[in-house]
Amino acid sequence: MSERQLTMSPLSFVHVVDDDRAVRESLGDLLRSMDYQVMLHRSATEFLNVELPDAPACLVLDVRLPGTSGLELQAYLTSLDIALPVILVTGFGDIPIAVKGMKGGAIDFLTKPIRDQDLLDAVAAAIRVDQSRRHEIAQTAALRERYALLSPRERQVMALVASGLMNKQIASELRISEVTVKMHRGSAMRKLGAKSVARLARIAEILNIPR
Repeated sequence: MSERQLTMSPLSFVHVVDDDRAVRESLGDLLRSMDYQVMLHRSATEFLNVELPDAPACLVLDVRLPGTSGLELQAYLTSLDIALPVILVTGFGDIPIAVKGMKGGAIDFLTKPIRDQDLLDAVAAAIRVDQSRRHEIAQTAALRERYALLSPRERQVMALVASGLMNKQIASELRISEVTVKMHRGSAMRKLGAKSVARLARIAEILNIPR
């Protein structure tokens, strides 16, 4: 199995993986009625053979599938760092399996027969989770671009500010004047759009800058 390829799309997608055609198509019709872009798959292998659109999405996944099971597919996606929110679908006797899936990172599980509103609520929540994740990734990428604009000295000062040192202590550490420390700190804050020292420290944490 190879890494998944991404294609661009501004829409929200729901992938449904279920080997029962009637269930699969019924769920698809319901989700399409709510304007989701729906992709139906009868097996884990079929799902893995399609490209994942680069858009908010979630996976509605039956735990019992021929060949690769739902939990095996969930674990495989996790191993590839594909953070697609998973909603597990189970039969009445499969609840222990669903609990295992929840421990593996699934955000919800639904028991067949699935109530329409339960599915819609779960999918809406899953899409919000993916939208939030994507927003955080975009924000982090923007911060990395800004951080790249900092001079080596500004990065040093930022790291020491984030570690909790006062200007006087930073000046001593770097063997420069306190005025120079303030100058570099101010410049770093402007470049990063940080309006406070607390925000500067938070940005350092987001970017995993060693303190």
